[in-house]
Amino acid sequence: MSADPDRLKERTAEAVRRGRDATIDLSHRIHARPELGHEEVEASRWLAEALTEQGYEVEAGVCDLPTAFRARIGSGSLDVGLMAEYDALPGIGHACGHNMIASAAYATARALAPLADELDLTVTVLGTPAEEVLSRGGKIMMLERGAFEGVQLALMIHPSPYEHPAPQTLAATTLDVAMTGRAAHASAAPQEGVNAADALTVAQVAIGLLRQHLRPDVRVSGITRSAGEAPNIIPDRARAEYVVRATTLDDLAEVRSRAEACFQGGALATGCRVELGSGIGPYAELRQDPDLAASYRENATAAGREFAPDEAVARFLASTDAGNVSHVIPTLHPFIGLDTLPVVNHQADFAAACATPAADDALLAGAALLAATVVDAATRPELRARLIGAGRS
Repeated sequence: MSADPDRLKERTAEAVRRGRDATIDLSHRIHARPELGHEEVEASRWLAEALTEQGYEVEAGVCDLPTAFRARIGSGSLDVGLMAEYDALPGIGHACGHNMIASAAYATARALAPLADELDLTVTVLGTPAEEVLSRGGKIMMLERGAFEGVQLALMIHPSPYEHPAPQTLAATTLDVAMTGRAAHASAAPQEGVNAADALTVAQVAIGLLRQHLRPDVRVSGITRSAGEAPNIIPDRARAEYVVRATTLDDLAEVRSRAEACFQGGALATGCRVELGSGIGPYAELRQDPDLAASYRENATAAGREFAPDEAVARFLASTDAGNVSHVIPTLHPFIGLDTLPVVNHQADFAAACATPAADDALLAGAALLAATVVDAATRPELRARLIGAGRS
């Protein structure tokens, strides 16, 4: 590319600034109307409409997912995928800041659209539902069903208490636990009952004891969804949902088997029957592309962004279905910092922080940095050639 990369980055940054009001309005609308995974009707529609106004051709309901979409502009040889998340959490709304993620994807797409021909780009925006639904993550389904075909690099930005260009995440899988016993009168004939709630209790104690033997980077967490209907009836059914996380998919398989043994032990100890299910597939660990991460770091440093120490971010381990994308397509998934500590993601106070002036500034900064990173990918010959060669086809 003969164009001056610095000048191109100035143009994308200016485009982000010009779109400030529309971007913030989109973020605040999504924030004010939180929708759960696979129910993001308004958020996906608003984002699709905003992209249409910028000249993108939008396909709604792709991959047989009503709230997924794909939007494209340009026909260049480098296909850039911008991932937009917009689902909320039960009870606490946008406590992971997906309103910011969706709006940053829009702002980046808006900034890149006028440069698509000049940079020989195809810009693809993928509306990816249900990132928070670990049993039915939207990106996994969209990846398997072809939505990412042709995309050669995938980018998004995620709000966090920390700023970091390439944080790591854990592989994760769900355990859907169903215990079945036998009901009985809890006072008149308790000896006739087989208590499914007791089976869960034994299993939970076993998991608690197991934790002392697990590595520090392993997580096992869960909730009981039901454990009886009335205190004078021995519960014959109990359900729980657990999430098991580990550093890699290989590690995850071993940890999952140990967690399953705890539930099987609870069933055995109480005479119950246990059924263990899972969702569509595990979330893979995130593999950040080193060249894209280096470019992002360079651009963020030039913009005056300051990163948290690696050791602090290394302890802040979550999971994302973008990890599955990163095993197939070169991927960048930075954290944009909101400086909220001790408040962290998945707390109500973090939801409140994601619609503040500081959050608005952060998402616009993140969008400008993603656009600058795309400029580098398009104009650095070796990087461009590698990405075109490595993309999904």
